[in-house]
Amino acid sequence: MTSINNQAENRKDIKLLVLDIDGTIAGHDNQISATVKAAINAVQSQGIHVAIATGRMYCSALRFHQEINSNLPLVAYQGAWIQDPNTAKIHRHLTVSPAIAYQLLDYFEQPQWRSLLSVHFYINDQLYVREITTDTAGYAERCGINAIPVGDLRQVLTDKIPTKVLALCNDVELIKNMMGELKLQYTPSELYMTTSVATFLEVANPFVNKGTAVRYLAEEMLGIESSQVMTIGDNFNDVEMLEYAGIGVAMGSAPEPVKAIANWVTSSVEDHGVAIAIEKFLL
Repeated sequence: MTSINNQAENRKDIKLLVLDIDGTIAGHDNQISATVKAAINAVQSQGIHVAIATGRMYCSALRFHQEINSNLPLVAYQGAWIQDPNTAKIHRHLTVSPAIAYQLLDYFEQPQWRSLLSVHFYINDQLYVREITTDTAGYAERCGINAIPVGDLRQVLTDKIPTKVLALCNDVELIKNMMGELKLQYTPSELYMTTSVATFLEVANPFVNKGTAVRYLAEEMLGIESSQVMTIGDNFNDVEMLEYAGIGVAMGSAPEPVKAIANWVTSSVEDHGVAIAIEKFLL
């Protein structure tokens, strides 16, 4: 974990704060606490922009964007989809190639794994699944969306291209092993692979990650440098944006490798870790 040497200077320089949702501003209750909202409002009153970068679907993340009154585009699907809710303009939409989507489906539906995995295809901000499993039902309820069961997922690939592919399984070791195998089959120039939760294996376009998305908001939209950005996240899908920012903060519940690359580690989401980090560096 690197150190912050001049906190006063950092407070003055930060122009953009980017926040993850799950495990960062939203805990088990799927809500932003009043304490965290107040801290975000205080930051915005100082003229600092606040944005959200999440692995969630755009439609699922929208209420959080609205609750914090962000005036920037919303970064969804790990950065594969960047859209401005105020104008409906889509600034970026990067997809998984159809050929690789077919290959991934073949891989996930191998006989030994078929009954263990719930495979999700995200297409045009809608969720398509083979069937509604218990895992999918729980996921859909938390995200506030409706999953569309289609039987064979190959039929949706005939005329649609996924923004993201996700394999969901309660066996954390299986997800970890699958990630290892897929990283041997595909190079980073072919696929971006990450986990936002230990039970999620997420796959996207190779040019996708939260770091490149935050860079777009900072440099292309606001004309600021990485040193003027602060990011807060809690899992492996946040690593790139933590590395990009001048101040990268990991939540207390983050895996140790994520904490190790952060500039600072705050408390857990249940202990209002975002508010604590904001108070330390920005207020």
